[in-house]
Amino acid sequence: MSEQRIPVDLLIVGAGPAGLAAAIAAKQAGVMNLVVLEREDEQGGILNQCIHNGFGLHRFKEELTGPEYALRDIRMARDLNITVHCGTTVLDITRDKQVTAVSREFGLQVYQARAIILAMGCRERPRGALAIPGTRPAGVFSAGTAQKLVNMAGLMPGRRVVILGSGDIGLIMARRMTLQGAKVLACVELMPYSSGLNRNIVQCLQDYDIPLLLSHTVVDIQGRERLTGVTVARVGEDRLPIPGTEQAYECDTLLLSVGLIPENELSLSAGVRLSPVTQGPTVNNRYETNIRGIFACGNVLHVHDLVDDVSQESMQAGQSAAAYLRDERPPFLRAQVKDGQGVRGTVPQRLDVPQGEVTAPVTFMFRPDAVYQNHFVTIRTDNEVLLSQKRLILTPGEMAQATLSPQLLAQARGKTITLEITKEKQGQ
Repeated sequence: MSEQRIPVDLLIVGAGPAGLAAAIAAKQAGVMNLVVLEREDEQGGILNQCIHNGFGLHRFKEELTGPEYALRDIRMARDLNITVHCGTTVLDITRDKQVTAVSREFGLQVYQARAIILAMGCRERPRGALAIPGTRPAGVFSAGTAQKLVNMAGLMPGRRVVILGSGDIGLIMARRMTLQGAKVLACVELMPYSSGLNRNIVQCLQDYDIPLLLSHTVVDIQGRERLTGVTVARVGEDRLPIPGTEQAYECDTLLLSVGLIPENELSLSAGVRLSPVTQGPTVNNRYETNIRGIFACGNVLHVHDLVDDVSQESMQAGQSAAAYLRDERPPFLRAQVKDGQGVRGTVPQRLDVPQGEVTAPVTFMFRPDAVYQNHFVTIRTDNEVLLSQKRLILTPGEMAQATLSPQLLAQARGKTITLEITKEKQGQ
């Protein structure tokens, strides 16, 4: 007896901000047979535990908390009658778009999709990936886990806190723990610059007199049953601890904010090619992966700073999936996209430029590999400069963007495009 497959035009994995935005855009573009699968019991993704404000300034022109931002998309999806199944874990995706999922409500289900959008988000890098020497006591948490404990469960991880890493979640938790009565002793960052947004450095550390120790790291963890302290040391240009610079901190909690990783096990099972830099899928300007009809957007594609950017990107992915289902794919010439000097993780990694009239611009997103002041973001082909724009500040902690107009895109057909950071303006 052959297993029964549920036919669906578009299946979206994840009902966080990326999945909801993609679903809304696809439904508005005419996709009727659409299903969103979410493993958590509620829609909204990570936004549900982000109770601080600062969301929605670009998209909604007002300051919202994470749950308020998520609720707007949840309500819009509900008004559009979009089917969302929560408490449903996707187990496998195949190259031919067969999706196996399991839930308490429906048991094991197999969907046969015509198109898929991957919107699984990202996860935190754990302690095991850091190789910090020392014991394994209670009191060592990822910053996101601590955020969930404090904001959703009403539990305090500890009272004397050291934070390793200066990612945005760690910076925000420095403020949150302080407001809850804990003493945050220091935020320790391996690199000579913060990996978080500048506004978070100011609002979460400087406003509360929390020290930010750049070019430092934790070299030892003490305690058996419970964390009793950590040792911090300065590092050199080779990122190795400098002997004699050790400093001891008595603390009962260590929060790790040491990077986010796209959640891509399902992408791999589907045969999607990943970027070694972003660790997410490689996509074209329609957010389509190397597998026809499988798209990716949001933090599963590359880790964003702002949820507003996640929503904008995901809406474009939803529109692209709808166009794919309508079989709207004019003949195109492919342009490859490369990282040049000073640039890491450019998305998209390739462009499918129509052979006829080009009507839509393309925005590239990337992270600088260091801090640059008064430099230029330059986009070039092998024989001409397409764009060279001055930026007052470029930093790895903030995603940079550059947009090519339809006219400039037309000039790039079939060529290799390189993004780079230059000290001087290039071209005319």
